[in-house]
Amino acid sequence: MSAVRSLALTLTLALISSSCAGAGPAGGAPGPAGEPYDVVITGGRVVDGTGNPWFYGDVAIRGDRIARIAPAGALASARAARRIDATNMVVAPGFIDIQSHSWDPLLWADGRVVSKVTQGVTSEILGEATTPAPSNANLEALVIGPSDSAQAKLQPLFRGDHGFGSWLDAMERHGNSVNFGSYLGAATVRAYTMGQRAGAPTAAELDTMRAVVRHSMADGAFGISSALIYPPGSFATTNELVEEAKAMAPFHGGYITHMRSEDDQLFEAMDEAFRIGREGGVRVDIYHLKASLHRNWGKAAHMVAKIDSARQAGLDVGATMYPYPASGNGLDACIPDWASADGKLMANLQDPVVRARIVRDMTDPAGTPLCQVEGPAAYMVVGFRDSTLKKYEGKRLAEIAEAMGKPWAEAVVDLALAERGRLSKINFTMSEDNVRMQIAQPWVVIGTDAGGFDPDSARGLVHPRAYGSYPRILGTYVRDTHVLRLEDAVRKMTSAVADRLSLRDRGLLRAGMFADVVVFDPATIADRATYDQPHQLSVGVRDVFVNGVAVLSEGKHTGARPGRALRGPGWTGNR
Repeated sequence: MSAVRSLALTLTLALISSSCAGAGPAGGAPGPAGEPYDVVITGGRVVDGTGNPWFYGDVAIRGDRIARIAPAGALASARAARRIDATNMVVAPGFIDIQSHSWDPLLWADGRVVSKVTQGVTSEILGEATTPAPSNANLEALVIGPSDSAQAKLQPLFRGDHGFGSWLDAMERHGNSVNFGSYLGAATVRAYTMGQRAGAPTAAELDTMRAVVRHSMADGAFGISSALIYPPGSFATTNELVEEAKAMAPFHGGYITHMRSEDDQLFEAMDEAFRIGREGGVRVDIYHLKASLHRNWGKAAHMVAKIDSARQAGLDVGATMYPYPASGNGLDACIPDWASADGKLMANLQDPVVRARIVRDMTDPAGTPLCQVEGPAAYMVVGFRDSTLKKYEGKRLAEIAEAMGKPWAEAVVDLALAERGRLSKINFTMSEDNVRMQIAQPWVVIGTDAGGFDPDSARGLVHPRAYGSYPRILGTYVRDTHVLRLEDAVRKMTSAVADRLSLRDRGLLRAGMFADVVVFDPATIADRATYDQPHQLSVGVRDVFVNGVAVLSEGKHTGARPGRALRGPGWTGNR
C-alpha cells in the first residue's frame, strides 16, 4: 500500500470514528463513558413524522434538542438522567395544532392548556381571522372586554409598528406548556384600518393595510388568516385580500381562510380563495374543509376534485380538518352581517324597526342560509352566563324557542341581547361519510379549531374537539376504521403542518430537531369528550415533551411551561 493510500485510509477511519462518537445532528452517540443524555426513550415503535413505515428505535434528548435516533437497543447502555420504557408504545413528533383558539390560557390564564397537552399537542398556531395585535383604538373597541380585565391592561402594549411581535413576546413571558405562534388576522388588519365600517377601503387605507401586513410578517406572523362569514371580516373585499397577500408574499407567508361560504356558494368561495392565492403569489389553505348543510353534501367530492385540479395547475393549495361531523361558531352567525356594521349590532337588535328587518332576513329562504335552511333543531346553543338562561345550556335552538314561546329567529335575537353576543352554537350540519373521505386526502392536515381548557375549572359546554381531536384520529380513524395509516395520520399532525408553516426544525423525529415528542399507546388511545359532556380528557397519551421538558408524564400534567414563541419565515428578529 502506498504512503498516500495509507494516509487516506487513516483519515477516513478517523472521520468515521469521529462521526460515530459525536452527538450532533449527524446522529452519533456517546458511549457509556461519554456525555450523558437527559432522556432516553427505548423499546417503542418510532413513527418519525415523514410518513415512512414505523421502526423499532431509541430516541435520545439532550437539552432542548433530539440528540439521536438510534436502532433499537443501541442506547441500552448510554448514560441518561431519565430513561423511559416505551414498549408497546408509539414514539412520535409532538402534534402541531394549526388552528388553535387558546388566546386566554396562553396569555391571560395559567398556560397549561391541559385539554391540548393530553392529546399530544406541543405547538398551537393562533390567528383565525382575528388577533389582538397589532393594536390601536379601533381594534381595542372590538376585542377588549371589561376595562378592568387582564386583556384591557395588556392590550396597549401591542400598539405600534411591532405590536404583533410584542404580543408574541408577552405570551413567551407569560409561560406556557406548549409552543405558540400565529397568523395575522385579516379582520384585525381591517379593524385596525377601518374600524367596523363596511365597504371597500380607500387607496390610503389600502396603504395602511399593506404596512400592517409587512410589519407583522417581519415580526413573525405565519401569513394572513381570514374568516369571511363573521363581521367585520366578512366586509373584506376580494381586492383588499389580494393586496394584503401581495404585501405578504416577499415574506413567504401563506393565506389561510375560513371561506366566505361552506354551503350554497361553496365553489364560488373556493374560486375567491384561489384567486387571492394566484394574484397575491402565495400558497392557500382552507380551514376546516367541509360541504355544509344536507343539500350540499353531494358537493364534497367535487370540492376535493377542484383542489386537485388547482394543484395540478400549479397553485399550492391545502386544507385543514378536525375529525367531527359537527362544526361550531357564534350564535350571532344566524344574524345577517349588515346588522353588525359599524359595531351597532346590539343597538340594531334593540331598534324595533331594524329588528323586524333582521328577523325577516333570518327567515327569508333567499337570505342568510346559516340557520334557517337546516332549521333550529340542527343547532345546540352553549355558553350561557346569565343565571336565568342557564337552563337552556346544551339544548337545541328549536327546543329553546318552544320553551320561550316564540319563533326561533325572535329567540335568537332575544338571546343575543341578553348575553351581549357571547353565545356559541354547535352545528350538526355535516356528513360523517364526507369527513372520512376528505380526511384521507394527502393535502389535508389536522387542526382542532378550538382553544385549550382545564377540565377542573372549565364551565359550560364546548365542542369536544377541544379535548379529543388527535386521539380521535388515532383511535377512530386509524385503529378502528382504518381510514388512515398510522404513519399518514402522524404526518398530517406533524411534519405536514410544519411544512405549511415553513417550520424547518420541528415536526420530525430527527437528530438536531427541537425535542417536541409524544409517547402514546396505539391500542388504547381514544377521545372521551362528547357534545353533552365535553370536559373529559382523552386517554392513551402517556408522555409529552416540549423543547426537551416533560409536560405530561405517565398521563399527568407536570405543570412545566417550557413553550416558546414560533415565528414565520419572514421574521427579521430586528425590533
